[in-house]
Amino acid sequence: MGQKKDGSLTKTEWPTVLLIIACYVVWALALWVLPLWAGIPTAALTIALHASLQHEVIHGHPFSRVWLNDLIIWPPLVLFIPYIRYKQTHLAHHHDEVITDPFDDPESNYLDAGKWEHLPRSLQTILLMNNTVAGRLTLGPLIGTIAFATCEWRKRDAEVLRGWLIHLPAVIAVLIVVITSPMPLWAYLIAAYIGMSILKLRTFLEHQAHERASGRSVIVEKGGIFAFLFLNNNLHVVHHMHPRVAWYDLPALYRSRKDHYLRRNGGYYFASYREVICTYFWKAKDPVVHPLWRR
Repeated sequence: MGQKKDGSLTKTEWPTVLLIIACYVVWALALWVLPLWAGIPTAALTIALHASLQHEVIHGHPFSRVWLNDLIIWPPLVLFIPYIRYKQTHLAHHHDEVITDPFDDPESNYLDAGKWEHLPRSLQTILLMNNTVAGRLTLGPLIGTIAFATCEWRKRDAEVLRGWLIHLPAVIAVLIVVITSPMPLWAYLIAAYIGMSILKLRTFLEHQAHERASGRSVIVEKGGIFAFLFLNNNLHVVHHMHPRVAWYDLPALYRSRKDHYLRRNGGYYFASYREVICTYFWKAKDPVVHPLWRR
């Protein structure tokens, strides 16, 4: 895939285009054709995949024109997160020197000690549960959505308002499709929650607190079905080092320099998501308070 000097694409990435089209087709089949018992999990999987495709588009794929990239991924299948705001906050997250910073990284799961100390004990307990796999998969989507909406409300500047205003017609369009389909709205909301839960497995361990920015991003070597749903972002340090590389090129890039990437991230490595789930299903992987943050 050719690139210009500024990193923008010079060719269309057809695997990504075809996957986006297939995602919408399967999503429509889940709503309109499949029985409910099959439609809900199928919709959940396509919603999770669509969110991963949004992430791919944010990084400049599959077309050379930004407006065309944004247009093709415009429908918010997950409903709750405005794409424009996701794009803005995620690109801010990609300043590697601030990754996991409880103030400057919009995607950090850590809190500052001062903020933690002023939280009610009940909320502290919920957040501690959220740092286990079991808690992250069940409570994580709700906690993440509330935290995101709270931050947006507190900021509510022109940039935030624009993102939500653009989101409104998009989410209305998706809801119209859902409401007119055979799938009940309640069933779609369940599918959307499950889709977000799947994504929470990825974000559960993507980053860790580390003195070096290069040591903060994980490698989960055998992603299995999750590697596809996450578009190979299980190889997360590779993505952070090469954010303009397409999802389907990441595995070969990792294999070609595996030792380099593992040295780079200080051996922050898991063999598979099965290992992650078995190790941290009931056990907290990280503290809620950032362990290295200097107050």
